[in-house]
Amino acid sequence: MKVKKINIARTVFILITASAAIIIFSLTIGKDWFEGRDQSIHSFAIIHFAGYLFFLLMPVEMAFAYCVSIHSEIWLIILLALGTAISAQIIDYLIGYSVSSKIIGKYIGNKKSERAKKYIRKYGNLTILAFNLLPLSSPIICLAAGMLNYPFKKVLLYSGLGLAIKYLVLLFIFS
Repeated sequence: MKVKKINIARTVFILITASAAIIIFSLTIGKDWFEGRDQSIHSFAIIHFAGYLFFLLMPVEMAFAYCVSIHSEIWLIILLALGTAISAQIIDYLIGYSVSSKIIGKYIGNKKSERAKKYIRKYGNLTILAFNLLPLSSPIICLAAGMLNYPFKKVLLYSGLGLAIKYLVLLFIFS
């Protein structure tokens, strides 16, 4: 009976977050596209911020590549990408820091959170850097870092460094 309640709660959570992602996408990029406009920088910032929250899945790298290819304000886009990603990851860290592991485990799964914690314990800063450098689940890593009370300044430093390198590489590939 307890497993059934957890599965129902997880399913409801997934439906709510999927609905939120669809609504965010529709009200930003979808609206711009349906009105015959290019994606606005405002839409990009919203999508990018939402994509770095651990409970939403958004194609942030694709949005960045698309935005860089159609806008001339490239450095503004990079600053927005870094600012929105780091802001969302701070929220992820704080949620991990303040919410119990049992509650988080119910929503993202104990296997995912335990695997993320294992990587952080084993490789530390390298894990945070690698997960932000590559299109991996860096929000989950920030959440796990918060759960482990990993030093906040190190999370910010290595997240920012990984994100900066990733977006500079993407800039050179797609511009």
